Amino acid sequence: MTQTPKSSNTVAIAIIAGMFAIFGFVTWINGALIPFMKTINELTEAQSYLVASASYISFVVMALPASYILNKIGYRKGMSLGLAVMAVGALVFIPAAEARTYGVFLLAIFIQGMGMTICQTAANPYITILGPIESGAKRMAIMGIANKTAGALGSLIFGALLLSGIDEVKEKLGSVSEAEKGQLLDTMADSVFTPYVVMAIVLFVFAFLIRKAPLPHVEAEDKEESTEGETTKTSIFQFPHLWLGVLTLFVYVGAEVIAGDTIIAYGISLNFTAEDAKFFTTFTLMAMVATYALGVFLIPKYLKQDTALKISAALGIVFSICILSTTGFTSVLFVAALGIANALVWPAVWPLTLEGLGKFTKTASALLIMAIAGGAIIPPLYGRMVDAGKHKLMTGGVEEVEALASASTSSYWILIPCYAIILFFALWGHKIKSWTKN
Repeated sequence: MTQTPKSSNTVAIAIIAGMFAIFGFVTWINGALIPFMKTINELTEAQSYLVASASYISFVVMALPASYILNKIGYRKGMSLGLAVMAVGALVFIPAAEARTYGVFLLAIFIQGMGMTICQTAANPYITILGPIESGAKRMAIMGIANKTAGALGSLIFGALLLSGIDEVKEKLGSVSEAEKGQLLDTMADSVFTPYVVMAIVLFVFAFLIRKAPLPHVEAEDKEESTEGETTKTSIFQFPHLWLGVLTLFVYVGAEVIAGDTIIAYGISLNFTAEDAKFFTTFTLMAMVATYALGVFLIPKYLKQDTALKISAALGIVFSICILSTTGFTSVLFVAALGIANALVWPAVWPLTLEGLGKFTKTASALLIMAIAGGAIIPPLYGRMVDAGKHKLMTGGVEEVEALASASTSSYWILIPCYAIILFFALWGHKIKSWTKN
């Protein structure tokens, strides 16, 4: 890769960390948006998780076009463009709230996701190849600290702005006329105006500043690694560890989104008030931040990237079983503890997957970004399982509140196969460099 002075790299790492902070802030407010949208649009559990789908499905739609855009205009201009698109998405929340139409809200979230896809397609490979590949997870862990700290801040701010008074509104909805109900929900929807206007302004300012940022030029080596007797590869399809890495990121993002975005709704289903539950996403994110900090210290000097991934996957399976085996606040804490299991997965999978891809690195990065679609598919599956479990229990005579709590807990079993796939990649998948054995 192109070598740059250490001081230049330090500045670049700080700038990209700021970018990851923006990603985190915008992404993790979904935890507050899900119960907010469920109330103002009178949605089912499954419908409410389309908030996550709208955000993450954009990574499938935009990843390859983003790769093409970056090849044309470069990393810095690409990140600037992505931030501007995110700002446009923030502005679309205004007419969405005015009309209180769920489809327009989802469109706004999708547009923000498109902008984030452009930014992430640039930022993730950039920080991975900015230094030695064996310390890639360390740099990604630093990005994770910025991402999740900002995400925790965003969750708290938007939780306070959007969920304040939601319990009282929900109580009133069952006893007022249709006209009064509409007025109550319209007033609640209007609470998105100020925060999203401010967000749009900040994003436009950052889009301008990033164009002027002193980012060094880095590129992956032109040739992919080869072993003795092995011919140089000519296609992206000749790297099995890449496709296994894509699958691993797909299930990981789904598991991470479930851990962060369902925990508030899960707490509410267990009879916690929205005032208390709004802090739960922060628990998950702070667990991730603490583990990221540990990763920065340990990787690669004391802990190899693949070892960190093995530990993370094993913890994910253990914590998922603990969620299913406990109730109440203890169960909520185990959902939050998934942040420990999740933290080092993304930082470890990227360098393990991109190692040796050479000229295919940009295309491979786009494929890895497309894997973020796991966050669009797996959380709604969880929501459908909750709805189905709740309906089955109510049909059997269980009261609605108890049925929702039980179904919400039992549906977390969906996480176990996700972490099993991550464990496979950590143990064997990243080592499979060819479809045929030499």
